[in-house]
Amino acid sequence: MQFYIDGQWVDPVEPGETIAVVDPATEDEVALVAAATAADVESAVAAAHRAFENYSQTTREERIEFLTRLREAYKRRIPEIAAAMTTEVGIPRGLAEGGQVLAGARHLKEAMEALRDYPLHEDWGSTRIVREPVGVCALLAPWNWPMNQVTAKVGPALAAGCTMVLKPSEVSPLSALIIAEVLHDAGVPAGVFNLVNGDGATAGRALAAHPGVDMVSFTGSTRAGIAVAHAAADTVKRVAQELGGKSANILLPDADFERAVNLGVARCFNNSGQSCVSPIQRPSTSRFNSTLNVTFGQYPEPPLRLRLRRWRRSRLVERCDVEPLSDDAAAVAVTHLLACHAGAAEWPPAHAAGRRRSSCLSLRSQGDREPTLPSRCRCLC
Repeated sequence: MQFYIDGQWVDPVEPGETIAVVDPATEDEVALVAAATAADVESAVAAAHRAFENYSQTTREERIEFLTRLREAYKRRIPEIAAAMTTEVGIPRGLAEGGQVLAGARHLKEAMEALRDYPLHEDWGSTRIVREPVGVCALLAPWNWPMNQVTAKVGPALAAGCTMVLKPSEVSPLSALIIAEVLHDAGVPAGVFNLVNGDGATAGRALAAHPGVDMVSFTGSTRAGIAVAHAAADTVKRVAQELGGKSANILLPDADFERAVNLGVARCFNNSGQSCVSPIQRPSTSRFNSTLNVTFGQYPEPPLRLRLRRWRRSRLVERCDVEPLSDDAAAVAVTHLLACHAGAAEWPPAHAAGRRRSSCLSLRSQGDREPTLPSRCRCLC
């Protein structure tokens, strides 16, 4: 229920709304976090602004030392960060531990290595180019790859000599809170890193529009990116955006269909399909359909099986490949997509009551049996 501002955990300026964090696997509320107001954003930006004067003057060697300590502190918390992401977003445990958290460690390492060789000063004839920190950065991160995106923003900002205010997605605040602890333990100076939780409409907009913010880094939807750009326009600040989307997986006639379809399906359902790089494949030929049928196990020995988590409250389940979708909004969107392809009468409407995160993908367990993907799930891949 606190924010990390100016090197310490602080209560909201004014007690207000809270955001419930829901475990997608059980649909239980597992935590409450405070929702920042414009006053909280003002406090965080002011702390970052004060810290910038000194941190922007640190040497290359000092920043590398900060990043080195940060990476070591991060690696010590890997199990906790992975567990937090599985709880808040539903990321499969294997992917959380083996992919997402390790990606964060790699980003921090890359930031160190890039800084080590980066030309901060460069002479062109009689002219000297000096590359200076841009200032206070607002970092707006998405929920689907929490640590990948948070570290990909925090690491370069620290390397460049910038101070920052991080607002993680309201869907995935728990892992970001651990990152704040990691930065604190690493000895990053007070005010260099600040964290507020909240939604995009209030906290995100306040950060993008704040005159004390010199740059906004945003990763998310095109719709939200447009709102960020509009909010930032009046103060003419720099805005860097990575807007989500999907990529077509095009198979030409001479492709190895068995290999290509298997890889496409596996990549499509990686992270439960909640990645901007998840390839879209639409069955359009009998050759594709027959290969897909084998892939989904409609023949005796399919080359690929997607292991789904047992629909239980217990987490003592062996490795799985697909977890429930992150929240009801995602479930409704997928249900609508399936309805468009399979015919609305065959799928529950978007307003259907009940466990929408499980029902839209048929992630239901029946006794001790594993849940299965419905055959019409091929529309997703």
